[in-house]
Amino acid sequence: MEYRYLYKSLENHLSHKNYTIITGARQVGKSSLLKQLFFYLKNNKEEVVLLNLENKELLVSLNKDVKSIFTHVQLVPQKIINGKTSQRIYLLIDEIQYLDNPTNFLKFLYDEYEYNVKVVVTGSSAFYIDAKFKDSLAGRKRVFQLYPLSFNEFLVFKRQEKINKEIAYHASEPSYVSQYLTSTESLLREYLTYGGYPAIVLENDWEEKKHLLNELKNSYLRRDILESGVDKENKFLMLVKLLADQIGNLVNKNELGNTIGLDNKTVEHYVYILEKCFHVDLLKPFYRNLRKELTKMPKVYFNDLGLRNSILGRFENPINRIDKGALLENFIYNQLRIKHDSYLLKYWRTADGNEVDFVVEESFDNGYALEVKWDKSQFKPKKYKKFVSSYPNFPLSCVDFYTSEILLY
Repeated sequence: MEYRYLYKSLENHLSHKNYTIITGARQVGKSSLLKQLFFYLKNNKEEVVLLNLENKELLVSLNKDVKSIFTHVQLVPQKIINGKTSQRIYLLIDEIQYLDNPTNFLKFLYDEYEYNVKVVVTGSSAFYIDAKFKDSLAGRKRVFQLYPLSFNEFLVFKRQEKINKEIAYHASEPSYVSQYLTSTESLLREYLTYGGYPAIVLENDWEEKKHLLNELKNSYLRRDILESGVDKENKFLMLVKLLADQIGNLVNKNELGNTIGLDNKTVEHYVYILEKCFHVDLLKPFYRNLRKELTKMPKVYFNDLGLRNSILGRFENPINRIDKGALLENFIYNQLRIKHDSYLLKYWRTADGNEVDFVVEESFDNGYALEVKWDKSQFKPKKYKKFVSSYPNFPLSCVDFYTSEILLY
């Protein structure tokens, strides 16, 4: 059984009384994580119940009466008596966003059974959770976001994890490392083309991979559109395609709106929906000199390159594509996002056009910067003198397709 990078953090959080909330895009593996936690608790002889709110009968019952939850699970936790509790119950609930009032449901359980019931839930979209959580549940929850497979996880699912272990172990021996790079490059090309959704990664037939990605695009993306109340579906899909075609570029609401015939406010709302449904991320600018460096516009990246390629209908070998540089830049962003909290990731750009792809602020005024090039020979250090001199505490390096550096995130 393959375990995700998030699994150990979730397992460790089971001992906390705060709710564990797992969010992420549809089909990214949240239900599988919940099942793994269920079997872990079962094996440890804990009282645990797993419920799916796509069960209409259960959903109707819970919407009518929160307390009916204990009828369905056939377990009734006792309240605290003289500071002691009965055996703890673990309540694992899939698709919490389908409840009419998730806040009321979760607050009731927490307030009544704070020490007796540990709740772990999944929600397919922060957009729905934001809309339905009328109370922040501050102090009662911790949110974990699950992304598509990172490249390291991709190698594990492909039974190729030994490659990264060997490269890391023999990093100081270039001749030894080189024997692994050919097979790794082939796997990286596959990842850049078909992405990291688990079902697509586990499928070995190329045409079936395309079919599954098209299903994601046609079924689940449209489901997000329907459930988020988008009233101009064609315009929304046009915007998605435009954003897919400009990964790594600035999001200019005026240009996007003029191209597809939408006002700025609607463009902003549609981009917000794409963020909250976990399809895109917006990268904000890094600056110290507000007057010279401040650019309000974020850059856009897709959370999965396979879905992005499906939206554009492009599945050619990345090496032969004109957008290969953008693909690699998006890949590096996705890898950095696993390693660092998203708020620590920025890009740098000046009013006169100087730019560095990624600035990672690991602590105040300290970190590192990365410039992404498909081929490192394209990297010209003199071009970045202004950044290097302005930010000596953020050493700049270049990553490209052909070096092992990008494989170790």
